Amino acid sequence: MKERVILHCDINNFFASVECANRPELKDKPVAVTGNPKKRTGIILAKNEIAKAQGVKTGEAIWEAKNKCPELITLPPHYSLYEEISEKLHEVYLGYTDFVEPLGLDECWLDVTDSLKYLNKTGKEIADELRGKIKKEFNFTSSVGVSFSKIFAKLGSDMKKPDATTIISSSSFQEMVYPLPLNSIVGIGRRLEKKFTKMNVLTIGQFTNLDDDFLQAIMGITGVHLKHNLLADREEKVANYYELPPPKSIGNGTTTLKDIFSRNEIRSTLSFLAEKVSARLIKHGFVASTLTVSIKTNEFERFAKSKKIAPTHDIKTLVEEAMRIVDSFWKYNKQIRAIRLRASTLSSDKVKQISFFDKKDISSTIEKVNKKYGHIGLASDKSKYINTDPRHE
Repeated sequence: MKERVILHCDINNFFASVECANRPELKDKPVAVTGNPKKRTGIILAKNEIAKAQGVKTGEAIWEAKNKCPELITLPPHYSLYEEISEKLHEVYLGYTDFVEPLGLDECWLDVTDSLKYLNKTGKEIADELRGKIKKEFNFTSSVGVSFSKIFAKLGSDMKKPDATTIISSSSFQEMVYPLPLNSIVGIGRRLEKKFTKMNVLTIGQFTNLDDDFLQAIMGITGVHLKHNLLADREEKVANYYELPPPKSIGNGTTTLKDIFSRNEIRSTLSFLAEKVSARLIKHGFVASTLTVSIKTNEFERFAKSKKIAPTHDIKTLVEEAMRIVDSFWKYNKQIRAIRLRASTLSSDKVKQISFFDKKDISSTIEKVNKKYGHIGLASDKSKYINTDPRHE
């Protein structure tokens, strides 16, 4: 079997890099993209290398970051811009291969195995060329891992940052990777890391020595697959960009500006979320047949319930069905700090688009107007408690 040549491209400090690239006056200044402290999301979402060098960390509170770096410039996130740049990056990658598989907005795998011959380049040469193109066209840096499998390409891009190419070959992967701490792998979060630390399993190499049945008991089949990926005896293919599966569900949530309690407050919040969900359903050409409402109280209790509905992407219908769900299980006796609306069981929308002036289904109309003139909304007086920070979409 021909050995694959797989790249993993990771844009360094993506959100902050995009902001700095679009605002030249921020060059050489510490910058962080943050939530809004007035909206209870006052944490660092991303930071540039200058801020990182001064100790600023993703996930910490803004006040903590500014204690370390008083001159830190904080900016709100602009997710539509990040999505636009992400799509442009994909176009660059597709100039090398059709086998491009995104991992979030800022990372992608590329299988360039069949491109090497006609490009007359090695995997490292393609990686270096890509980094150069990204720097020239977008004015920010990237790190690229080059390997024979997806998991090691990803590990390679994480090993040297910023602006580096790292090769992990089939002949040297064990000596390069196995001494690394276990949390270097995607899939080992804090909870699992603590559990394995108690068992004195601290490195990737020690993880690969665990018994399959033992791993399955702890992590399920995912743990077994992860182990065999790390042993390099299981192949994971990079998906074809033009054959990527559609999303299984579309959801939006918000942490409210203040705790909400009444039915009217909940309805207004769900109206806001329904507009977002409807817009995304329309964008992807879907209707949904299942709706789920999730509620988190101010004491961090979580409640959720789902309901089958007639296939729709209509905003009004989504709101009415969501309220039927809430009324069926919620007692209106606790303060709420967060709500999420999720549409699933998605299918293609085969119905012909209605007239712009058809009053029977105004979702597409509202989406067009929102895009052209800004958010108009359905709910009255929802600004009191809706958190419009895009981080919560």
